[in-house]
Amino acid sequence: MAACKSVSKMNSTIRCLNGCCKCVVAAPSHPRFFQVALSRCVSTDGGNGDPPKFQPPPKPVMIDKSKTEASHRRFLSPEFIPPRQRTNPFKFAIERKDMIQRRKIIDIPEFYVGSVLAVVMADVYASGKSNRFVGICTQRSGKGLGATFVLRNIIDGQGVEICYDLYSPRIQQIEVLKFEKRLDDNLMYLRDALPEYSTFDFDMKAMPPPLPGAEVPINQQKVKMKPRPWSKRWERSRFNIKGIPFELYFTEEELTHAKKWDTPWVEYDMLKEYDTSNVEKHIWTEVQRELSK
Repeated sequence: MAACKSVSKMNSTIRCLNGCCKCVVAAPSHPRFFQVALSRCVSTDGGNGDPPKFQPPPKPVMIDKSKTEASHRRFLSPEFIPPRQRTNPFKFAIERKDMIQRRKIIDIPEFYVGSVLAVVMADVYASGKSNRFVGICTQRSGKGLGATFVLRNIIDGQGVEICYDLYSPRIQQIEVLKFEKRLDDNLMYLRDALPEYSTFDFDMKAMPPPLPGAEVPINQQKVKMKPRPWSKRWERSRFNIKGIPFELYFTEEELTHAKKWDTPWVEYDMLKEYDTSNVEKHIWTEVQRELSK
């Protein structure tokens, strides 16, 4: 229907002379309100006699602000995956229940070998009944409730390493100060490296974590070693070290001699490792379900 060309004021209402029943509104007393009411009268007419099409509001996005960004990352701690030579699966199922109950009491964050952590542990002999240690994670080992991790730091020129039980009831807090990986899964060779690679301030501030879904940052740094002899022959292939520039400490003849102990067929041994994707998916679903209760 065409726009209303004229209106008449009748019985405190505004009505189109064309007799449009949709264009009846209460007559306003102020002239400005009269113009607004008339514009609404014209806008309700779509040009073909039909009302305007309903536009639904956008769907709201529900965000749980009680959870941190790190909690949205799909990560299964390696101690939940049972070893290949497991002889009693029921034992690991019972241990998982205890591990989940422990995680409901204390927040065990995601961290890797190479991350800098701060651990607060109960200590009856300390002045505040607790002890805080800061260091770089050099090793993670063990399965189930026997999972452990090692922190290393240089204090007064002396290397100090502390091995923590991940699910120990004495641990009060685990804080990730620097979240990253290294080139190697074991950094025990830092014992033979320069002290600067293992020195961290106890008052170090925590760096912001990566965004949810982002890749874990990998530190490509290669360390400088002390003069030989070292505690172990890190150049041997069984250690598979990538974080040491061996060409700076060995001649070509020595590196060729070290390759005599290479075992290139191990990476093609299908019986040494097994596919844990289905196991991880099942355990991850179980852990998330139990933690949400």
